[in-house]
Amino acid sequence: MVNQKSQRDNLLDRIIGMELDMFQAVREEKPSLCKDMPETFKVMRRMTHCVVSNETLESYLKDLSQAAANRRNLMTEKYARMDNLIPCLNANPVIDRVVQVEHRWREELANKYSRMFRTQSGQALDVYLHSELETYSDQTLELYFKDISDAVEERRNLVAERYTFLFRILGYSSIDDLWTQ
Repeated sequence: MVNQKSQRDNLLDRIIGMELDMFQAVREEKPSLCKDMPETFKVMRRMTHCVVSNETLESYLKDLSQAAANRRNLMTEKYARMDNLIPCLNANPVIDRVVQVEHRWREELANKYSRMFRTQSGQALDVYLHSELETYSDQTLELYFKDISDAVEERRNLVAERYTFLFRILGYSSIDDLWTQ
């Protein structure tokens, strides 16, 4: 029996394919090692998106498609925002709320698994996330915030779930499995 990809996997593949195309087209002053490792890029982007709902993913795919149709490169815009080279792209207050929740989740992980997460700069990750979220449409932001709010209500930590996804790819069953090694 042929293993067919799920609708969700196909959706993620389409998103990540468009993101990779945009990422590869980003012009940089200094060469980036990341551009030479597209498979790593794909894993990291799948890690980013694996915790949100299909509805959010579908909306984000529309954002990417619309941006491509308008010859906008959301990756270029994200990195330009990170370096403060262009003005704010979207001042939706939901962005700050999402960044606050995700920052708190990262702090929880750093407190619980200090050896693994201590070197991450919370401020740099906040800027990265904020800059990325500015490229999302208001509809996608509202759906993303709903996913975040649902997770908070269910006492889930989506940052931990992302890392669990990554560590499973690396052959561990969970963060705890890696932590005890």
